[in-house]
Amino acid sequence: MCIVLKTFSRGDQHRAGIAIFLLSAILGLSGCTALVGAGAGVGLAAVQERGIKGKANDIRLEALVLKKFLNAGLELTTAVGVEVYEGRAMLTGATKHKKLSDEAVRLAWQVSGIRDVINEIQLDKNSTAIDFAHDAWITTQLKSNLTFDREIMAINYVVETVKGTVYLIGVAQNKMELNKVIAHASAIKHVINVISHVRLKKKPFETL
Repeated sequence: MCIVLKTFSRGDQHRAGIAIFLLSAILGLSGCTALVGAGAGVGLAAVQERGIKGKANDIRLEALVLKKFLNAGLELTTAVGVEVYEGRAMLTGATKHKKLSDEAVRLAWQVSGIRDVINEIQLDKNSTAIDFAHDAWITTQLKSNLTFDREIMAINYVVETVKGTVYLIGVAQNKMELNKVIAHASAIKHVINVISHVRLKKKPFETL
């Protein structure tokens, strides 16, 4: 049996990102989002820098962290969000209680396989409905802008927005690409700040 390993070019990754973005939008309007989460999701993971196994492992770790949050109480689950990329857990959200933030960090570290915990939980009053609306709009706008920029491999970035601050995690091909991503984010209305935890492709342990 012969196994052929295909290397995806920059163009392949860009086209795949656009295809998945458009498919998600179309099927989302028709209520058929399950397809995107299955076959299309696997195709998208295949061209990411972290690969299918890396994506699957991050999803598993994220679920385990969220399970610990849920077991700790509803307040923690609703106040703090988590994104895991390459085993690095980025915690975001807003709470007035430092004790709650510290507890989230402690619980995330308890999950075997988590390599790093990035605490970006804002010590401030909880987000309002208007905050949520603005944040959702910013995140959607940025993802769209990145997807249609041919010089950016958007599928390698995860975007979260909390009270106007955009948080990024993922893998940049180089510093120039990362600078373009940050510029896109900064140009969006209602964005107050952009914080990057993205690593450069050739520097596994360095982030900017």
